[in-house]
Amino acid sequence: MSPSVPRLVVAAPSSGSGKTTVATGLMAAFAARGLAVSPHKVGPDYIDPGYHALATGRVGRNLDAYLCGPELIGPLFRHGARGCDLAVVEGVMGLFDGAAGEGELASTAQVARLLRAPVVLVVDASSQSRSVAALVHGFASWDPRVRIGGVILNKVASDRHEELLREALDSAGVPVLGVLRRAVGVDTPSRHLGLVPAAERHTDAVEAVAAMGAQVEAGCDLDALLALARGAGDLACDAWEPPAVAPGGRTVVAVAGGPAFTFSYAEHAELLTAAGADVVPFDPLRDACLPDGTAGLVIGGGFPEVYAAELSANEPLRKAVADLAASGAPVAAECAGLLYLCRELDGLPMCGVLDATARMTERLTLGYRDAVAVGDSALAAAGTRMRAHEFHRTVVEPGAGAAPAWGVRTPARRVEGFVQGGVHASYLHTHWAAAPGVARRFVERCRTS
Repeated sequence: MSPSVPRLVVAAPSSGSGKTTVATGLMAAFAARGLAVSPHKVGPDYIDPGYHALATGRVGRNLDAYLCGPELIGPLFRHGARGCDLAVVEGVMGLFDGAAGEGELASTAQVARLLRAPVVLVVDASSQSRSVAALVHGFASWDPRVRIGGVILNKVASDRHEELLREALDSAGVPVLGVLRRAVGVDTPSRHLGLVPAAERHTDAVEAVAAMGAQVEAGCDLDALLALARGAGDLACDAWEPPAVAPGGRTVVAVAGGPAFTFSYAEHAELLTAAGADVVPFDPLRDACLPDGTAGLVIGGGFPEVYAAELSANEPLRKAVADLAASGAPVAAECAGLLYLCRELDGLPMCGVLDATARMTERLTLGYRDAVAVGDSALAAAGTRMRAHEFHRTVVEPGAGAAPAWGVRTPARRVEGFVQGGVHASYLHTHWAAAPGVARRFVERCRTS
């Protein structure tokens, strides 16, 4: 077993404290020093890892104890961080916030504990002075299994404000490892589902990440942070590996990408490749045809509602997708992929694979789900249990086909999604590392369909 990689978890008392700015800035600042930095994100979020990738030059990876199970957190971390000098893990929500009704499950605190990693607490100090000591003391003492190794004070107004904060924190026993003023250029625009993905604003995103790195370099004690990371405990687990299958002919699996389809876990492509697929990306906004030899298609999440007009205008590709699905070839679609396969989205023609319509609404559907495959499909055998995440402001009517994709157990029992020929389309985002047989089954169907 190789030595454990030095690591830090960047957490906060609540969302909106500046975790993403600090974590991404730390990644960029350490990478600028010549370190190979492994970027990670707690939870199911697809967007923050895109900024992490810009900061480090490495693919951003997720650590989700609900989707994958606590037992895979260490192995997935070691897989992603292999060969790196340092890993920075951005938390989710507040430090102790996890899956609703599940206690600590999927919280940043649980992941930090599983990784035996010290936590750096990012505190929005904009509306407090002496009270910061009570806040930090409470977080540091709440769970003795979670080590708060330092504090980074964010949105500090002035030198005098900083002085008051430092005086207060002297009694809390937690060192101040950074102080950040309000800065121009580090904010990232948001819209209906959170931050705008980096792939949609590449030049501006690169500049924003550079600004985050410069701000953190100027305001944080990087040497002290690196020393803290090197004090993380050893991980007594092996790195996760995508299971290899018996040698066989390679088959082409096309994977939708580009600005409209940015949501993907890195392990999915690795699992498909290990199962015998040649994974070929394509952009439904620009490409008029599917990659040569396409035997199967994966369309993940993203923002097709933002690009509905452009997707609709690419009629040759819409027809190619419909023809592939009609041939019985395996097609796996999640959330945005589901919308793209519908007859129309907000009144604009889509691929027409499914006899369903999709439209934007004001209502946010958000949360973890416990699901079971209702019947056999190209993706899963009947009875396959998977945990999933749902996150959208659209509605598809009807919500399920004659053969639904999943029976959802939580928060309320229902069926959803569509199984039609080789098509498996659903709102639910899943992490295939938790059930690697899904990728193997999909590739096998690609070979034989």
